[in-house]
Amino acid sequence: MNIIHLNPNNQEIESWVAIIDNQVVGHVFMKIENDNKLKLLDAWVHDEYRRKGIYRTLWDTRWAYVNEHYKNYTAYAWCKEKSLPLLIEKGFSVGEI
Repeated sequence: MNIIHLNPNNQEIESWVAIIDNQVVGHVFMKIENDNKLKLLDAWVHDEYRRKGIYRTLWDTRWAYVNEHYKNYTAYAWCKEKSLPLLIEKGFSVGEI
């Protein structure tokens, strides 16, 4: 599996995609906001590739990038209930539901 970081023309959004056999099998996004805030956005893994660690690998790759390039930013996320344990594991706390 290859993880590719994409920084599209819209400089507020960055994305990471997981590729297996020349097929995109997952992605995560991040939005850079005002006041040194980062919003961790949409995540998706293809049905046939779920439960294989792809989401965690994408998440960890994005998080390493955040820690390297956005040290003084506050990160927050909206997530589905299934993703909440990973965010709590990474030090996030539950806010709005």
